[in-house]
Amino acid sequence: MDASRKDIHNSDIPVLCQSCEARHKGMCGVLDSVQLTALARSTRMIRYEAGAELAAESMPVESYANVMHGVVKLSKVLEDGRQQIVGLQFAPDFLGRLFSKENAVTAEAASDVDLCRVPKPALERLVAENPALEHRLMEQTLRELDDAREWMVTLGRKTAAEKVASFLYLIATQLDPAATGGRRVFDLPLTRTDIADFLGLTIETVSRQLSKLRADRVVIIIGIRHVEIPDLAALKRRCG
Repeated sequence: MDASRKDIHNSDIPVLCQSCEARHKGMCGVLDSVQLTALARSTRMIRYEAGAELAAESMPVESYANVMHGVVKLSKVLEDGRQQIVGLQFAPDFLGRLFSKENAVTAEAASDVDLCRVPKPALERLVAENPALEHRLMEQTLRELDDAREWMVTLGRKTAAEKVASFLYLIATQLDPAATGGRRVFDLPLTRTDIADFLGLTIETVSRQLSKLRADRVVIIIGIRHVEIPDLAALKRRCG
Protein backbone atom coordinates (compact mmCIF):
# COMPACT_ATOMS: atom_id res chain seq x y z
CA MET A 1 0.00 0.00 0.00
CA ASP A 2 1.16 3.53 -0.75
CA ALA A 3 2.65 4.93 2.46
CA SER A 4 0.87 8.23 1.90
CA ARG A 5 -2.50 6.48 2.12
CA LYS A 6 -1.86 4.25 5.15
CA ASP A 7 -3.52 6.69 7.51
CA ILE A 8 -6.92 6.70 5.80
CA HIS A 9 -8.38 4.40 8.45
CA ASN A 10 -6.33 5.81 11.31
CA SER A 11 -8.69 6.75 14.13
CA ASP A 12 -6.40 9.68 15.03
CA ILE A 13 -7.24 11.36 11.72
CA PRO A 14 -10.46 13.46 11.79
CA VAL A 15 -13.39 11.91 9.91
CA LEU A 16 -13.58 15.02 7.73
CA CYS A 17 -10.00 14.39 6.56
CA GLN A 18 -10.00 10.59 6.20
CA SER A 19 -11.74 10.54 2.81
CA CYS A 20 -10.14 13.75 1.50
CA GLU A 21 -8.42 12.98 -1.80
CA ALA A 22 -6.77 16.42 -1.93
CA ARG A 23 -5.23 16.34 1.55
CA HIS A 24 -1.90 14.67 0.79
CA LYS A 25 -1.00 16.98 -2.10
CA GLY A 26 -2.47 20.13 -0.56
CA MET A 27 -1.49 22.18 2.45
CA CYS A 28 -2.77 19.57 4.92
CA GLY A 29 -0.26 17.00 3.70
CA VAL A 30 2.35 18.36 6.12
CA LEU A 31 0.09 18.29 9.19
CA ASP A 32 0.14 15.50 11.78
CA SER A 33 -3.00 14.03 13.35
CA VAL A 34 -3.01 16.52 16.26
CA GLN A 35 -2.72 19.48 13.91
CA LEU A 36 -5.34 18.07 11.56
CA THR A 37 -7.71 17.60 14.49
CA ALA A 38 -7.17 21.20 15.61
CA LEU A 39 -7.73 22.50 12.08
CA ALA A 40 -10.79 20.29 11.51
CA ARG A 41 -12.56 21.97 14.43
CA SER A 42 -12.69 25.16 12.35
CA THR A 43 -13.06 23.85 8.81
CA ARG A 44 -16.24 23.16 6.90
CA MET A 45 -16.91 21.62 3.52
CA ILE A 46 -19.11 23.72 1.25
CA ARG A 47 -20.38 22.98 -2.26
CA TYR A 48 -20.95 25.87 -4.64
CA GLU A 49 -22.83 25.69 -7.92
CA ALA A 50 -21.23 26.96 -11.12
CA GLY A 51 -21.40 30.74 -11.28
CA ALA A 52 -21.38 31.31 -7.52
CA GLU A 53 -19.11 34.04 -6.22
CA LEU A 54 -16.55 32.64 -3.76
CA ALA A 55 -14.70 35.85 -2.93
CA ALA A 56 -15.12 39.43 -4.12
CA GLU A 57 -12.26 41.69 -5.16
CA SER A 58 -11.35 44.38 -2.59
CA MET A 59 -13.58 42.80 0.07
CA PRO A 60 -12.16 41.83 3.50
CA VAL A 61 -10.63 38.36 3.74
CA GLU A 62 -12.55 36.35 6.33
CA SER A 63 -11.48 32.82 5.38
CA TYR A 64 -9.22 30.74 3.17
CA ALA A 65 -10.02 27.52 1.37
CA ASN A 66 -8.62 24.44 -0.29
CA VAL A 67 -10.14 23.55 -3.66
CA MET A 68 -11.30 19.95 -3.24
CA HIS A 69 -13.10 19.46 -6.55
CA GLY A 70 -13.99 21.55 -9.56
CA VAL A 71 -12.51 24.65 -11.18
CA VAL A 72 -12.28 28.17 -9.73
CA LYS A 73 -12.04 31.21 -12.00
CA LEU A 74 -9.99 34.20 -10.82
CA SER A 75 -10.66 37.57 -12.42
CA LYS A 76 -10.16 41.30 -12.08
CA VAL A 77 -12.67 43.93 -13.13
CA LEU A 78 -11.86 47.38 -14.50
CA GLU A 79 -13.75 50.48 -13.42
CA ASP A 80 -15.83 50.42 -16.61
CA GLY A 81 -16.96 46.85 -15.93
CA ARG A 82 -14.64 45.01 -18.30
CA GLN A 83 -13.43 41.71 -16.88
CA GLN A 84 -10.17 39.82 -17.36
CA ILE A 85 -9.74 36.23 -16.22
CA VAL A 86 -6.27 36.09 -14.66
CA GLY A 87 -6.12 32.47 -13.57
CA LEU A 88 -7.78 29.13 -12.95
CA GLN A 89 -7.48 26.98 -9.84
CA PHE A 90 -7.92 23.23 -9.48
CA ALA A 91 -7.70 20.73 -6.61
CA PRO A 92 -5.74 20.93 -4.32
CA ASP A 93 -4.94 24.63 -4.89
CA PHE A 94 -5.10 27.11 -2.02
CA LEU A 95 -7.73 29.82 -2.49
CA GLY A 96 -6.80 33.15 -0.95
CA ARG A 97 -3.71 35.23 -0.31
CA LEU A 98 -2.25 34.47 3.09
CA PHE A 99 -2.10 37.42 5.55
CA SER A 100 -3.93 39.77 3.15
CA LYS A 101 -6.60 42.06 4.51
CA GLU A 102 -8.50 42.31 1.20
CA ASN A 103 -9.06 39.96 -1.73
CA ALA A 104 -6.85 40.89 -4.69
CA VAL A 105 -9.13 39.15 -7.22
CA THR A 106 -12.70 37.93 -7.60
CA ALA A 107 -13.05 34.17 -7.29
CA GLU A 108 -15.98 32.45 -8.96
CA ALA A 109 -16.98 28.81 -9.35
CA ALA A 110 -16.38 28.02 -13.03
CA SER A 111 -17.93 24.58 -12.47
CA ASP A 112 -19.59 23.04 -9.45
CA VAL A 113 -16.92 23.41 -6.76
CA ASP A 114 -16.25 21.80 -3.37
CA LEU A 115 -14.22 23.95 -0.97
CA CYS A 116 -12.83 23.16 2.45
CA ARG A 117 -13.03 26.56 4.17
CA VAL A 118 -11.08 27.61 7.25
CA PRO A 119 -11.40 30.95 9.09
CA LYS A 120 -8.54 33.38 8.53
CA PRO A 121 -7.42 33.59 12.21
CA ALA A 122 -7.38 29.80 12.65
CA LEU A 123 -5.17 29.14 9.63
CA GLU A 124 -2.82 32.07 10.22
CA ARG A 125 -2.32 30.92 13.81
CA LEU A 126 -1.48 27.40 12.62
CA VAL A 127 0.92 28.75 9.98
CA ALA A 128 2.74 30.78 12.63
CA GLU A 129 3.21 27.61 14.70
CA ASN A 130 4.15 25.30 11.83
CA PRO A 131 7.12 26.11 9.56
CA ALA A 132 6.37 23.05 7.39
CA LEU A 133 2.88 24.38 6.63
CA GLU A 134 4.29 27.80 5.82
CA HIS A 135 6.81 26.13 3.51
CA ARG A 136 4.09 24.11 1.74
CA LEU A 137 1.96 27.21 1.14
CA MET A 138 5.03 29.08 -0.11
CA GLU A 139 5.70 26.25 -2.57
CA GLN A 140 2.12 26.45 -3.85
CA THR A 141 2.38 30.23 -4.22
CA LEU A 142 5.65 29.99 -6.16
CA ARG A 143 4.17 27.29 -8.40
CA GLU A 144 1.25 29.59 -9.20
CA LEU A 145 3.75 32.37 -9.99
CA ASP A 146 5.61 30.04 -12.38
CA ASP A 147 2.32 29.03 -14.01
CA ALA A 148 1.36 32.70 -14.43
CA ARG A 149 4.69 33.42 -16.15
CA GLU A 150 4.22 30.46 -18.47
CA TRP A 151 0.76 31.71 -19.33
CA MET A 152 2.18 35.16 -20.12
CA VAL A 153 4.26 33.46 -22.83
CA THR A 154 1.12 31.76 -24.16
CA LEU A 155 -0.79 35.03 -24.31
CA GLY A 156 2.08 37.11 -25.64
CA ARG A 157 3.77 34.87 -28.18
CA LYS A 158 1.54 32.01 -29.30
CA THR A 159 -0.82 32.00 -32.26
CA ALA A 160 -4.59 31.71 -31.82
CA ALA A 161 -4.42 28.01 -32.72
CA GLU A 162 -1.67 27.41 -30.18
CA LYS A 163 -3.53 29.35 -27.49
CA VAL A 164 -6.70 27.25 -27.84
CA ALA A 165 -4.67 24.02 -27.89
CA SER A 166 -2.75 25.17 -24.80
CA PHE A 167 -6.00 25.91 -22.98
CA LEU A 168 -7.39 22.45 -23.75
CA TYR A 169 -4.11 20.86 -22.68
CA LEU A 170 -4.19 22.81 -19.40
CA ILE A 171 -7.71 21.61 -18.59
CA ALA A 172 -7.00 18.03 -19.68
CA THR A 173 -3.93 17.71 -17.46
CA GLN A 174 -5.26 19.60 -14.43
CA LEU A 175 -8.69 18.04 -14.04
CA ASP A 176 -7.21 14.54 -13.77
CA PRO A 177 -3.44 14.85 -13.17
CA ALA A 178 -3.12 11.23 -12.03
CA ALA A 179 -4.60 9.79 -15.23
CA THR A 180 -2.36 7.49 -17.26
CA GLY A 181 -2.31 6.89 -20.99
CA GLY A 182 -2.97 9.40 -23.72
CA ARG A 183 -6.77 9.68 -23.58
CA ARG A 184 -8.61 12.33 -21.55
CA VAL A 185 -12.33 13.02 -21.17
CA PHE A 186 -13.73 16.12 -19.47
CA ASP A 187 -16.34 18.86 -19.57
CA LEU A 188 -15.10 22.36 -20.31
CA PRO A 189 -15.44 24.44 -17.13
CA LEU A 190 -15.60 27.73 -19.06
CA THR A 191 -18.04 29.07 -21.60
CA ARG A 192 -16.84 30.13 -25.05
CA THR A 193 -17.02 33.74 -23.83
CA ASP A 194 -14.82 32.99 -20.82
CA ILE A 195 -12.33 31.03 -22.93
CA ALA A 196 -12.06 33.98 -25.30
CA ASP A 197 -11.54 36.33 -22.35
CA PHE A 198 -8.90 34.05 -20.83
CA LEU A 199 -7.00 33.76 -24.11
CA GLY A 200 -7.40 37.33 -25.34
CA LEU A 201 -9.28 36.20 -28.44
CA THR A 202 -12.74 36.75 -29.90
CA ILE A 203 -15.48 34.16 -29.43
CA GLU A 204 -15.50 33.60 -33.20
CA THR A 205 -11.77 32.85 -33.22
CA VAL A 206 -12.11 30.38 -30.35
CA SER A 207 -14.97 28.58 -32.10
CA ARG A 208 -13.05 28.50 -35.38
CA GLN A 209 -9.93 27.01 -33.76
CA LEU A 210 -11.97 24.41 -31.87
CA SER A 211 -13.65 23.43 -35.15
CA LYS A 212 -10.23 23.04 -36.79
CA LEU A 213 -8.96 20.82 -33.97
CA ARG A 214 -12.11 18.74 -34.27
CA ALA A 215 -11.78 18.47 -38.06
CA ASP A 216 -8.18 17.30 -37.60
CA ARG A 217 -9.41 14.71 -35.05
CA VAL A 218 -7.17 16.12 -32.35
CA VAL A 219 -10.26 16.57 -30.16
CA ILE A 220 -13.80 15.23 -30.15
CA ILE A 221 -16.41 17.73 -28.99
CA ILE A 222 -19.87 16.47 -28.10
CA GLY A 223 -22.55 19.07 -27.47
CA ILE A 224 -21.31 22.37 -26.08
CA ARG A 225 -18.82 21.35 -23.39
CA HIS A 226 -18.03 17.63 -23.44
CA VAL A 227 -14.52 17.06 -24.80
CA GLU A 228 -12.56 13.91 -25.53
CA ILE A 229 -8.84 13.96 -26.26
CA PRO A 230 -7.90 10.71 -28.06
CA ASP A 231 -4.15 11.38 -27.87
CA LEU A 232 -2.80 13.91 -25.36
CA ALA A 233 0.62 13.96 -27.07
CA ALA A 234 -1.00 14.98 -30.35
CA LEU A 235 -2.74 17.89 -28.59
CA LYS A 236 0.52 18.92 -26.91
CA ARG A 237 2.22 19.12 -30.32
CA ARG A 238 -0.38 21.71 -31.34
CA CYS A 239 0.50 23.90 -28.32
CA GLY A 240 3.63 25.33 -29.89
